Amino acid sequence: MYPVERFPSRRALAAVVLVSLVGCASLAPCGIKGCPDDRRITAQVRGLLDEHDDLGAPNVVTVQTLDRVVYLRGLVDTPYQKELAQALARQAPGTARVVNLIAVSNGSR
Repeated sequence: MYPVERFPSRRALAAVVLVSLVGCASLAPCGIKGCPDDRRITAQVRGLLDEHDDLGAPNVVTVQTLDRVVYLRGLVDTPYQKELAQALARQAPGTARVVNLIAVSNGSR
């Protein structure tokens, strides 16, 4: 016979399943391609970033939007560029929040 401690209780198992389903449900309405608003926000942020030559070459900063939260990733030369990218992303209509994951290179100019 197996010790009782090896198997999780039914309540704990039910809680894990419920949390998993809730997480999946939040993505379900939009499907794999994302929400139309998310695509629109991403395009607007990309356009705002591309208008600023001081952010470096085009597409140095990547933009992804999920449920109106904009994620910025990439590598820039200065802290100013990082903050500028975040400020521009906040300007896009419909943006709920900006998560700035941009790194600043060690060789600042």
